[in-house]
Amino acid sequence: MFHFDHPEILWLLVLIPLLAFLRGRKGTAVAIRYSSTQTARAIAGARKSRAGRWLGTLRILALSALVVALAQPQMVHGTSQVDADGIDIILAVDVSGSMEALDFTINNEPANRVEVVKDVVAQFIEERPNDRIGLVAFAGRPYMVSPLTLDHHWLQRRLQTIHPGMVEDGTAIGSALGTSVNRLRDQSAKSRIVILLTDGMNNAGKILPATAAEAAETLGIKIYTIGAGSRGEVPVPVTDQFGNRKIVRAKVDIDEKTLKRVARMTGAQYYRATDTDSLERIYSDINKLETTTRKIKKFEHRNEMFLWAALGALLLMGIELTLNQTRFRRLP
Repeated sequence: MFHFDHPEILWLLVLIPLLAFLRGRKGTAVAIRYSSTQTARAIAGARKSRAGRWLGTLRILALSALVVALAQPQMVHGTSQVDADGIDIILAVDVSGSMEALDFTINNEPANRVEVVKDVVAQFIEERPNDRIGLVAFAGRPYMVSPLTLDHHWLQRRLQTIHPGMVEDGTAIGSALGTSVNRLRDQSAKSRIVILLTDGMNNAGKILPATAAEAAETLGIKIYTIGAGSRGEVPVPVTDQFGNRKIVRAKVDIDEKTLKRVARMTGAQYYRATDTDSLERIYSDINKLETTTRKIKKFEHRNEMFLWAALGALLLMGIELTLNQTRFRRLP
């Protein structure tokens, strides 16, 4: 990378054209007087005299090179080493049919729970560039959308593909936790966490949530749990036997007791999200609780270019002074 150690000196370059302009207006002192301008005009049109016009340009270039030399140009070769004590995170997101409930909003417009969760989780991922993050979607069974990765651009694209109906319906909370814990068990990160979001009760899968929590506790893995959805009846889109889509009112229960127990067993917390704002605050709180330290070591090697610029200025000045004493000099 090319770099000036004193870039402020380069402002002097602005003065050089101004000095040249003022000198041109003033003109040079008269050295020879002619009785007739015709004689001087004939001599000034000679080829060698025209060549002498470049002497002023050489002087300007020499001054410019001198200013550049004073600004101390350098060629910098640098490397950076980043030491990040990252955290391994598995995001487990419920995509069961009830997650289509329209009790959340995006830009003040009704939106289903999954779309809102995708927006909030995308922001959470963006704010944790040094952590490996994986994604599990679950309904009647868990589905590994993305393994642990530092390629968050790819992870964001995978996040946008999840939707209700991608796996058979149901709410396999225990199996989702088991899959998430299994992905983290052999990792050597300083901290390993699962963030599980659901709006229902465990009614599918072969693993109980408490059993998965016991395994996580043994392995030192924290499980943050989030119960999503407003209380009471909520509008849910359904498709009738004729393929028509309509909105019905349905009641969705959340097993808060189990979610609280799972979080408590692993030394984490349970949160309740009843709208978009509270969901954003929850992921923000978790983001603050699970911090990542980042240390940057920077190494630089600088090659000074001052001598080359200074030699260029001296060379141009030498050429200008030499030509000014030869037959190439301009007549005034």
